[in-house]
Amino acid sequence: DKEMQLFGDEEYVVNIGPQHPATHGVMRFRVSLEGEIIDKIDANCGYIHRGIEKMCESLTYPQTLALTDRLDYLGAHQNRHALCMCIEKAMRVEVSERVQYIRTIMDELQRIDSHLLFYSCLAMDLGALTAFFYGFRDREKILDIFEETCGGRLIIIPYLRGILHEYHDVFTGNIIAQQRLKGVGILSREDAIAFGATGGTGRASGWACDVRKRMPYAVYDKVDFKEIIRTEGDSWARYLIRMAEILESLKIIEQLIDNIPAGAYQEKMKPIIRVPEGTYYAAVEGSRGEFGVFLESHGDKMPYRLHFRSTGLPLVSTVNTICRGAKIADLIAIGGTLDYVVPDIDR
Repeated sequence: DKEMQLFGDEEYVVNIGPQHPATHGVMRFRVSLEGEIIDKIDANCGYIHRGIEKMCESLTYPQTLALTDRLDYLGAHQNRHALCMCIEKAMRVEVSERVQYIRTIMDELQRIDSHLLFYSCLAMDLGALTAFFYGFRDREKILDIFEETCGGRLIIIPYLRGILHEYHDVFTGNIIAQQRLKGVGILSREDAIAFGATGGTGRASGWACDVRKRMPYAVYDKVDFKEIIRTEGDSWARYLIRMAEILESLKIIEQLIDNIPAGAYQEKMKPIIRVPEGTYYAAVEGSRGEFGVFLESHGDKMPYRLHFRSTGLPLVSTVNTICRGAKIADLIAIGGTLDYVVPDIDR
């Protein structure tokens, strides 16, 4: 039959997204299939591109701070920290030690909040609804601290340490979850470096890429914590890395929370500031990897160019490489463990 023969020779292309609950935002994957096996993936982004970098060129420096929260909205505090650091470096402004402590604590709370959401969404993508509710239940406690930003002190630390076993009981130990994640979506160390896939994804492939260790900022050089590294490079390793990082973040907060030095927590700055002419770069370890800010100033009250080194774009770039030969159902698990956030890609 000529018609059947023709169909067999053609690619069978399935569109996943742009409106799809498991694409973690408005992302479209054109997936070429042979039966259930993925042959090639073409990732299409840009569906929610807002031109944030261009908008920054017509805003004063204090006004640009509002836009970083809209990139990786699950790492809003870390993004803003990077932008502030870059502007401070350019202006040679020294912030007080008290500010450095508070920024570090808030960054780590943000990381825990983000990793709890990662756990919840991955579990839901794989059909585990109870685990999703557990994660969101505990994430609310972090969000309460953000809302209050008050003397909540150590309440979250003993609570989370005591409750994390539930996550492992209900999901990590589940044989279905293990079979869906182990050996699936392997990213080699060489490919992680080539794509610039930092954060938990890079560290799951054996790449020591934590900005907090490589280029310490704030007060990360004063705290004791481990950089969690695994070598399997699969979805299971990416999952376990983030679960372990929650404990490390609790350890960092615990070391800092009772030792916040006295001093100003707010510096007086003029409403209109001019950054000296030149190019500047600052980076932080975001929840998904290195978040960088490149600033070019011509000495005006607005940046000439502001570019953000997104954490998510390199992660999505790896999808075609690590999904080839996997089943289409694996794409959802792999996407979940890469943990990209689409507004961070669509800048």
